[in-house]
Amino acid sequence: MTATNPILTDDEMTLTAPAESQIAELIGQVEEDIKGVRVYLTQGGCSGMGFGMTFTDQIDENDCILECDGFKLIVDNNAVPHLRGVEIDYVDRGDGNKVFQFNNVQPAESGGSGCGGCSSAGSCG
Repeated sequence: MTATNPILTDDEMTLTAPAESQIAELIGQVEEDIKGVRVYLTQGGCSGMGFGMTFTDQIDENDCILECDGFKLIVDNNAVPHLRGVEIDYVDRGDGNKVFQFNNVQPAESGGSGCGGCSSAGSCG
């Protein structure tokens, strides 16, 4: 990371307290030297875009950083516009299945027909 990495603001992306706590706990279980958690875009699904997270051991010049308690959330600068206003939460779906969920996801701008199976919470069913 260089001193020029832009810092993400709460207007661009936020983490709920449960998400921040769970990520910090997961990082504590990793034995490798990591720089943070990378949030990335994936293609596919009827909404046209999906999101994922993974541990990363590098921060590139074109990455933006969200400083969290005990870790960094890292986002490629090209992905930031697609994540604007997104809140990452950690929720219990009620069946014991706990997941990270991307809330406030903006619909794809493709004008496609859509399958009707995508939610505003960033998951397709």
